[in-house]
Amino acid sequence: MKLSRTDVLLMAFCTGLIVANIYYCQPLVILVAQEFKVTESHAGMITYLTQAGYALGLFLVVPLGDMFERRKQILMITGLAVASLLLAAMSSSFLWLQIASVLIGASSVVPQLILPMAANLSSDEKRGETIGIITSGLLIGILASRSISGSVGFLWGWRNMYFIAAGICALLMLLMAKRFPLSRPSFTGTYRELMASMWHYVKTESVLREASMINFLAFAVLSAFWTTMVLFLANPPFNFQTMQIGLFGIAGAAGALAAPLVGKLSSGQNPRKNILIGLILQVGSLVAFYFTGSQLYLFVTGIILIDIGQQAIHVTNQTRIYALIPEARNRLNTVFMSFSFVGAAVGSAIGLWLWDKGQWPVFCIGTTAIILLNIFIYKFFSNKVRN
Repeated sequence: MKLSRTDVLLMAFCTGLIVANIYYCQPLVILVAQEFKVTESHAGMITYLTQAGYALGLFLVVPLGDMFERRKQILMITGLAVASLLLAAMSSSFLWLQIASVLIGASSVVPQLILPMAANLSSDEKRGETIGIITSGLLIGILASRSISGSVGFLWGWRNMYFIAAGICALLMLLMAKRFPLSRPSFTGTYRELMASMWHYVKTESVLREASMINFLAFAVLSAFWTTMVLFLANPPFNFQTMQIGLFGIAGAAGALAAPLVGKLSSGQNPRKNILIGLILQVGSLVAFYFTGSQLYLFVTGIILIDIGQQAIHVTNQTRIYALIPEARNRLNTVFMSFSFVGAAVGSAIGLWLWDKGQWPVFCIGTTAIILLNIFIYKFFSNKVRN
C-alpha cells in the first residue's frame, strides 16, 4: 500500500493532537503552583517529568513497532494515554500529578510509531516530504497545545484541560482504528534481541550517532526556552496571565510551515547543510531573547527563529536516519528520539536551574553555550559522515 495525500494529512492530524499531551502542562505551571502551594519553579517539574516519561516510552515501547502490528500497538498505547490524562485531571496531590505526568509522557509516543509507518509506505523520493508534512502536524500540535491549554486553564482551570485531552484521545482511537493501514512486522526475534540490536546500530552507524547527539542538544535548547519563557512572561515587566502566555505558541507557526520545505531539501544531496543553518538560526534566536527587555517584537522574532531552526535540525536528521536501514526504522527512530527527549527533559531542568541562578539573562547565556557546543559536534563529525 502507498500513502495518498489524504492518508499523510490524517497521520499529521493524529500526530499533532497526540503529541500535544506532552505540552499542555507548560502554560499551566503557574496555576498548578497556586493550587498545590508550591513555587513556580518546583511546579515546573511536571514539564520535564512528562518529557522524561516520553523518553522512557520511546525506549521501551516504540521498538516493538518492528516486532508487532503497528495499528494495534497504536490503539493500545492511545488507550493508556486516555487513562493517564484522567489520572492527572483527578490528582489529589502534587505527587499524583507528577506520577501522572510521567505516564502521560510514556503513553504519548504514538507519533513515533506513525512516522516509521509513514516512512515505510512512502517512496524514496517522497519520504522526506512525507516526514516533513507529518512533522508539521506534530509542530502545530505542540504550538496549539500551549495556546489552547493557556486559554482553557485561565477560563476553566488546569484540570479541565486534561479532561478535554482525554476526550480527544478517545475520539482519535476510533478514527485511527477505522483509517490506519495494517502493517507487517519486520523483526522475528525476542524482545531482548530487539533491544540489543539498537546498541549494535549505535556502534555501527555514525550518522545515527551524530544525528542523536545533535538532536539531544537542540531539543535541550528548545525545551529550556518553552519551560523558562513561562516564568519570564509571568514576571515583571509583563506580568502576563496563562492565557496570554499560551498565545505566544502561535508565533512558532513559521516553524510548522517550514517543515515540509525542509523535508524536500532533506531528500536531496548533502542534506546535512540544513543542520548548520538550523543551529545558526538558534543562535540568532537567543540573541533576540537576550535583548528583548520590554520589546515583545524581539521576543516573537526569537520564537520564530528558534522554531524554524529546530525544524531544520530535526526533520533533516530524521530523514537521514530513516534512509539507513529500512527494516529497522522503529529501532533507529527509538535511539534518535530517545536521545531527543532525554535532551528535552534535561533542557527543561537546566532552563529552570539557569532561571534560579540569574533569571532571563543567565538563561540566554547558558543556552547559547549549549548551541555552540552543538556546532562543535557538527564540525567534529564533518569528516566522518557524508550526508
